[in-house]
Amino acid sequence: MKMEIISQNNTATNTYAIEVKFSADEFETALNTVYNRQKSKITIPGFRKGKATRKLIETHYGANVFYEDAVNLLYNDNIEEIIDKTGLEVINVENTEVVEVSKENGVSLKADIIVKPEVEVSDYKGISVKKTVKTVTDEAVAEEIDKMRDRVARIVTVEGRAVQDGDTAVIDFEGFVDGEAFDGGKGEKFPLEIGSHTFIPGFEEQVIGKSVDEEFDVNVTFPEDYQADNLKGKPAVFKCKLHEIKAKEMPELDDDFVKDVSDKDTVDELKAEIREKLEKQYGEEAEDASDSELMDKMLANMKAEIPQVMYERRIDEIAREWVARTRININDYLKYTGMTMAQFRANFKDAAKRQVDMRLCLEKIAQIENIEVTAEDIEKEYNNLAEQYKLDLDNVKSAISEKTLTTDLMIEKALDLVKESANVEEVTE
Repeated sequence: MKMEIISQNNTATNTYAIEVKFSADEFETALNTVYNRQKSKITIPGFRKGKATRKLIETHYGANVFYEDAVNLLYNDNIEEIIDKTGLEVINVENTEVVEVSKENGVSLKADIIVKPEVEVSDYKGISVKKTVKTVTDEAVAEEIDKMRDRVARIVTVEGRAVQDGDTAVIDFEGFVDGEAFDGGKGEKFPLEIGSHTFIPGFEEQVIGKSVDEEFDVNVTFPEDYQADNLKGKPAVFKCKLHEIKAKEMPELDDDFVKDVSDKDTVDELKAEIREKLEKQYGEEAEDASDSELMDKMLANMKAEIPQVMYERRIDEIAREWVARTRININDYLKYTGMTMAQFRANFKDAAKRQVDMRLCLEKIAQIENIEVTAEDIEKEYNNLAEQYKLDLDNVKSAISEKTLTTDLMIEKALDLVKESANVEEVTE
């Protein structure tokens, strides 16, 4: 007799309780496998390692010496078959528990199976949304040009005047709380850009109006959410001295400047190029905002009790993507920022929820609409991915299963259907 599911009952929303039975023969095979894997590490007085028989080891250490590892082996080697035999769309297996273990009767396990939720969705066609497109103004074009001028501006030392907003003030500072200096509160000849908001709120504004060689106090209060617990909400005094004032010297806006910073020859040509880029940018932003509103309204018409484990798994995936993208070790990041792992994961909570909800909703729409993905669709997408990531086609196919790709394409088609059927009112701002 082989492994079988002897009971399967729906015990709660999205949850089934199952009991699985492994025969005595299967258990015996697992015990032998574990023995053969571990015998070289087991010491029996009078025997060289690896030479003691299984019976001798069981006599010396107890009849159940291999039981735990054998049960784990049976579970791990058969969990996929167990899931398949349930006939359910399994999301997770939880609360696994051993019911019985014996050489005579084999092994019985029970577990809770978390399944994919039932989803209802309605009124997903003909959703009305607004698409608000900003007008590109002369001021917006001028602002972009000023950014270009700022990037190539010269930094010059200023004499004969006090600090102004936008200047860089080179200062010494030392902070005191309750009359005592605190760690990290001291700096010498620090270049502080006024208006950058890199220091505690209220600090930079008090440097404005000060002159070179002037010594002065800056009075501030640390924010309640400041990362150092001993400074949160505390009033502080910074003893400061101004050494130097530096300012940006912007280049003149003329044809020579344009030739230096772009492939254009005149100011008018540069302005025209910037206007075109902004029109494209504003159009994309409007499209994104309209799509987001459309998705919000679509999700509002979905009903489902979604297992928390689905959200947690998506958070895991987003966190892994964050590490791959930033190449930052999470433990180092947590230490540097003073965050806990729970706080780090909380950053991805909203995104994970939205992505899981969206996928379930669009899967249901695809089912309702009988959306199909053809073999041609799949092959085309494999080729697109190979070209996009500059990978061999066979490597892409081994990395992404056909089942996963089929689901992804089905969801894309469902999303296209929702977008194409929407009533979009375009508004110019």
